Amino acid sequence: MDDPIEPANLRFLRRLVTVLTAVMICGVLVVIGLLVTRLSRDAPVLPDQIALPVGVEAQAFTQGADWYAIVTDTNQILIYDRLTGSLQQTVEIDQKP
Repeated sequence: MDDPIEPANLRFLRRLVTVLTAVMICGVLVVIGLLVTRLSRDAPVLPDQIALPVGVEAQAFTQGADWYAIVTDTNQILIYDRLTGSLQQTVEIDQKP
């Protein structure tokens, strides 16, 4: 028996599916590689302790390259120097009525 001849559009469709599968596999490998490299970085160094003013509680923490900031329950942002731990700036947060 002779092999049936494959129509051209079916051959094109098979190649298209094969190429798309290869592209999807490469994309998944790239995403996994990016996740591994990003998540394996060293965690930022946090200060051991922070001296807040008396009667103030921290609500949020954020940091930059050479500073860190504490948002307090008294509507202030306290900005500290990362190296010395000294208070550099206090920003008052306005409450809108």
